[in-house]
Amino acid sequence: MLKKERFRRFIDYFTQHYPEPKTELQFGNPYELLVAVILSAQCTDKRINQITPALFARFPEPESLAAASVDEVFTYIRSVSYPNNKAKHLVGMANALMERFEGEIPATVEALQTLPGVGRKTAHVILSVVYNEPTMAVDTHVFRVSHRLGLAPLTATTPLAVEKALMAHIPKHHVPQAHHWLILHGRYVCTARTPKCTVCDLREFCKYYEKVVSP
Repeated sequence: MLKKERFRRFIDYFTQHYPEPKTELQFGNPYELLVAVILSAQCTDKRINQITPALFARFPEPESLAAASVDEVFTYIRSVSYPNNKAKHLVGMANALMERFEGEIPATVEALQTLPGVGRKTAHVILSVVYNEPTMAVDTHVFRVSHRLGLAPLTATTPLAVEKALMAHIPKHHVPQAHHWLILHGRYVCTARTPKCTVCDLREFCKYYEKVVSP
């Protein structure tokens, strides 16, 4: 199957079955999303959603978070992965927002990446979800599913290489949705250790199924 046809079938399936996918992180504004995404690194959205209500109640805007001590922030996020580093990142991020951006969330990758705790993936999530920009955030799910389906070549061994492979073939107006399609498919169907290939509707054009499961 040609790559163009593989992408077409991928997009056709999800636009029909999941036309409006959304992040599973719970947030009320761009600031809260930024905090949640920073916290979600190597941690489940379920866990983040459990701890953010109390965190947001105590620090409802960048100004209050910037004024907090790292130790106090730690007490609210102690159950997430790497809480010490993330507490430092959150306080640093809030201070940077207040000092350089008047408390507003930047709208470019370059500006977002100047904030502590914000890498390319996090910046792309913010741009996609908040500003509906055609950016592709490549996390472990996107990386894995893209390779298994054959959307990204085996030579794409870095998140940036996978990002470029996807962006080259997904129409811009579908990119924000495709990011969520790949994440949710990887989270619930194409799981890392035991992919649920027998119930996956994408197996007819999946390279992993063709080469590993069906022979």
